[in-house]
Amino acid sequence: MQAHDTENTGKLSSSNEDYLEALYQLGGEGKAIRSVDLASKLGVSKASVNKAINNLKNAGLVQQPHYGDISLTQEGLNYALKVQSRHETLTQFLTEVLGVEPKRAQEEACTMEHAISDDTLDKWVSFMKREGFL
Repeated sequence: MQAHDTENTGKLSSSNEDYLEALYQLGGEGKAIRSVDLASKLGVSKASVNKAINNLKNAGLVQQPHYGDISLTQEGLNYALKVQSRHETLTQFLTEVLGVEPKRAQEEACTMEHAISDDTLDKWVSFMKREGFL
């Protein structure tokens, strides 16, 4: 069995994580997503979507029949859920704890979710629970 990119590197690029998160938001579990809808959601060209989807297919995170709709594999769904959870946790902290305006908190959480390690996020969540924010 061939190892996927995520197993070799442990983490995708922030751009590819954004694609997985958008796929999850558009279709979640089991729903196929059209490339044009993904391009529209992310504000990118169809060519950019095709390139990213090829990377995600090679990593075993999405499936797409020739020119067909895109769907997450189980591994892709798990990864997307992890990215989505990071985003939600960071957004909640920024808005509820720090009082950051929601739109700005969403944008900044998107940047932060790609940079923070699992260990640091786990400690952050523990802190939020301990302090009664979660």
